[in-house]
Amino acid sequence: MLSLAGALIVILVLACAGLAYEKRGERQDAVRLPPPGRLVDAGDGRRLHIHVTGTGAPTVALEAGIGATSLSWALVQPRVAEFTTVCSYDRGGLGWSGATNSARTPTAIARELRTLLRNARLPAPYIVVGHSFGGLVSQRFASLYGDEVFGLVLVDPLAASEWYPLREQQKRMRERGVSLSRRGMVLAQFGVVRACLAMLMGGSRFAPRLAGRLASGTGGSGFMDRMAGQIRKLPVDLWPAIAAHWCNPRSFDTMARYIESLPDSAAEMCALQTLDVPATVITAGKNPGAARDPAPLLPDAKRIVAEHSGHWVQLDEPEIVIEAIRELVEQARRRDSI
Repeated sequence: MLSLAGALIVILVLACAGLAYEKRGERQDAVRLPPPGRLVDAGDGRRLHIHVTGTGAPTVALEAGIGATSLSWALVQPRVAEFTTVCSYDRGGLGWSGATNSARTPTAIARELRTLLRNARLPAPYIVVGHSFGGLVSQRFASLYGDEVFGLVLVDPLAASEWYPLREQQKRMRERGVSLSRRGMVLAQFGVVRACLAMLMGGSRFAPRLAGRLASGTGGSGFMDRMAGQIRKLPVDLWPAIAAHWCNPRSFDTMARYIESLPDSAAEMCALQTLDVPATVITAGKNPGAARDPAPLLPDAKRIVAEHSGHWVQLDEPEIVIEAIRELVEQARRRDSI
């Protein structure tokens, strides 16, 4: 039977091995999985990854969900690039972008996005497309830079009213989300997340459940199963990059900061006035718990229900999102031709 000293030595050896395994993996990821786009300054020396494809005006800017990256638009961006310029990007601390210390609120992110677009030499007018939390960022961008925005497409947007004022249920959800993210960060630092994802990539069905239980007990396994299901909707050649991003402890730390800031983000949005901008709001038909009106700032927006989609409409029915973007692009071109 191991003595206490022996047990501590074993734990220390395993911890050091895990740290070394994780650092080696991060170095390998940087070599084998280079960014598809380029790193561009977004203010104060922050460099964000932006992927630009297509040609022509207006410019379509794709804004991902709360913990998602540019890869979440993989089924939409190539199709939009067939008829105009389109860019996706990774917010600070996610994907291929560098870390950021700025607040993770719609106002701060919208300002970073504008700087990024300018430094990437992508001219206005913009059509901003936002999924989930990205819907808040898109609306805030339009409120700050209305003269530069032709239109918005919101894809199952997060409703600010769900998080402000903060009710007891939301408070518990927020605390649990932050706790899960912080635990995930620790597990990632010691290579546990990388090992679980390696098993998942190898076809293991047990890996996501194991990761969920390690992070938060039995309740976390269902969440990990759902996330794995969403990832499987993306092209197989993107899975290694997605796994690499979520092996990195920085991603979990950033996610925790987003969740902590949700009440402040919602408060910012609830204080805004109605937006006068062409817009389409797409809601998920298979998301029964969603708010009745997730975009009250856009009372005149065209409303579409994606009947066969869950929250990730751009993965379940990407053609609906593509056609909504196409309609606004054509409207913008008709306006400019007058």
